[in-house]
Amino acid sequence: MMLMNCEKSVLLIVDVQERLAPAIDEGESVVRNCVWLAGVAARLGVPVVVTEHFPGKIGGTVAEVKAAAVAAGAQFVTKEHFSAEADGCLRGTAIDDRRQVVVCGTEAHVCVQQTALGLRWAGRDVFVVADAAGSRRSSDRELAFARMRGHGIEIVSREMVAFEWLRRGGTELFRGVNRDFIR
Repeated sequence: MMLMNCEKSVLLIVDVQERLAPAIDEGESVVRNCVWLAGVAARLGVPVVVTEHFPGKIGGTVAEVKAAAVAAGAQFVTKEHFSAEADGCLRGTAIDDRRQVVVCGTEAHVCVQQTALGLRWAGRDVFVVADAAGSRRSSDRELAFARMRGHGIEIVSREMVAFEWLRRGGTELFRGVNRDFIR
C-alpha cells in the first residue's frame, strides 16, 4: 500500500447510529474520534460519506457525528446489506472518484469489516481507523482487525490519517490542524 493522500482519499463513516452507539465498547471514544476525523477531513477538503443501516429501526447517525459530517458536506446513504459495497448505496458518492477509502464506524466485525473487504476486493486502497471503529465486544473488534489485515487492509490511527493527509509541517494548514485537532 501507500501513504494516505488527502487528494485521493474519502472518509467513510459506517453506521454510527443512535440505538447502536451506546452498546459499543468504548463507544464514546469511537464517536469522538469519528467527529474528529470528519473535522480534519472538512479542513483538508476530503469528501465524507456516511452510511446508515436501517435507520428506521436503529436510529439515525448520532447527533455529534451527524453535525460534524453535515459541516463537512457529507453525503448520507442508507443501506440494508451489512456491506455498503454489496448494498450498492455507495455508487454515485465521492467514493466513485477516490481510490483510497478511510473507514471508521461500527460495528468493526460486521458492517465496517464487510464494507472494507468489499471495497478492497473492488480494487480500492482501504484504511480502517482503529481508534474510530468499535464493536460491542473488544474481542470481536480485534478479530476483525486481524482478518482485515490479512486481506491487505491497513489498520491505522486517527493521527496517522491526519499527518499523512497533511504530508508536511510548517504550513498554515498544518498549524491550523495542529492547533484545532491534534493538541
